[in-house]
Amino acid sequence: MDRDLERAALVALLRRGDRAWSDLTDQVETVGSAREVLENSLDPSGQGALFDTSPSVDLAAIVAEIAGWEREGMRLVTILDHDYPLYLRLVHQRPPFLFLRGTSADDDLRVAVVGTRTPTPEGIAHARAIAGGLAERGVTVVSGLAAGIDTAAHGSALAAGGRTVAVVGTGLRRVYPAQNARLQQEIAERGLLVSQFWPDAPPSKTSFPMRNAVMSGYSLATVVIEAAYRSGARMQARLALEHGRRVFLMRSLLTHEWAREYATRPNTTVIDGPEDVFRHLDSLVPSTGELTWA
Repeated sequence: MDRDLERAALVALLRRGDRAWSDLTDQVETVGSAREVLENSLDPSGQGALFDTSPSVDLAAIVAEIAGWEREGMRLVTILDHDYPLYLRLVHQRPPFLFLRGTSADDDLRVAVVGTRTPTPEGIAHARAIAGGLAERGVTVVSGLAAGIDTAAHGSALAAGGRTVAVVGTGLRRVYPAQNARLQQEIAERGLLVSQFWPDAPPSKTSFPMRNAVMSGYSLATVVIEAAYRSGARMQARLALEHGRRVFLMRSLLTHEWAREYATRPNTTVIDGPEDVFRHLDSLVPSTGELTWA
């Protein structure tokens, strides 16, 4: 299998825009070849003609485009590649590809620390203590590079000399929010940036919920510091439970009805501080058979 042509064929399929990306991901995984799916796709008229890969689709040109992305420091990993993140592969919301900037690592223990963009001082203190303590223990801290809790989590992990991964809601040529440009660059140099979007994709109302689904799938646990009902952090907690992952909720969240309901579910732990997270670390890494396809 020619990996360059397989990646180019997947890009071509996604750019056609005539099928949901999730459906294409399922089909490509089932067939085991994006080129085969592309070559056997029927034209939109439904007349039964095979989709012509030349000159309608110039795979060589797409291969060159992918090489250009990689020269910019953006590595494309597809669902067919062996280095696609294992735990993310096991959830229904897995994207067909990821763009990576930075250093990948065999970090089996990844914990997301997430929360509101407008935190209280207590929330910031909790995020820093938990993220810093995780980093000191060799755990990769995952967050979404948003203002507030995410920024505190990334910054504390870096300050502790640990590893952090930012799963972003834009393409990697973008910076959002703008004030995190320096932090984004530091994470690219010392950790890893992950995006499921084309390089120039701007932020949107749909991109951030998609980002939260990937962050949940990529991580083995999610710690929610502060979050309202209509927030990505609350959504990520719900998705993490659906994915069969551990969810840690700060006790202060129990003032919210959604948090009280989530606290009754298996795999949820209510915490008062960092030590409540740290003592569960050894139990977080499951066998792949224990993870839920959701």
